[in-house]
Amino acid sequence: MDGRPGTYALLLQLDVEGSIRIGRRQLLPLTPGWALYVGSAFGPGGMAGRLRHHRRLAARPYWHIDYLRRHAALEAVWYSYDPIHRECLWAETARALGGQAPPFRFGASDCRCGAHLSFFELRPALAGFVAALRSRTPDHVEVIESH
Repeated sequence: MDGRPGTYALLLQLDVEGSIRIGRRQLLPLTPGWALYVGSAFGPGGMAGRLRHHRRLAARPYWHIDYLRRHAALEAVWYSYDPIHRECLWAETARALGGQAPPFRFGASDCRCGAHLSFFELRPALAGFVAALRSRTPDHVEVIESH
C-alpha cells in the first residue's frame, strides 16, 4: 500500500448490541454482524496515510468512522488506486448487495449519498462486491484486499 489516491472500504465486525454516540448529536444503533464503511483517500498521504489513521483508534475522533471504530474490529480493507472518485459508487454497491444504511448520513456529509456505511448480517464477500462494481462500471480498476 502506498501514497497514491483512491477509494477504500473498511470491513468491520460488530459485537455490540445497543446505540453509540456519533459526535454530539447522533445515535447509531448497532447489532452484532458486519459493517462496510466506504471512504476516499485523495488528500495528503493518499491511501497509506488514510488507512494508517483508520487502523488505529483515534484519541480525538474527527470523522464519523472514528467513533464507530471504538466499537468495531477492523477485519479487512478493500481498496483501489482508481484516480476517479468512486466513494459514492462503492456505497451504492454495498447497499445493492443488501447492506442496510444507518438512520442518518453517516460518512456522507460532503456528498448527496444517503450514507457511506452499510450493515450486513453476514460477512460480505469481496468477490461479490467486485462483481457488482464491475457490472455498474466495467472499466473499474482492480480492488485489493488487505488484512
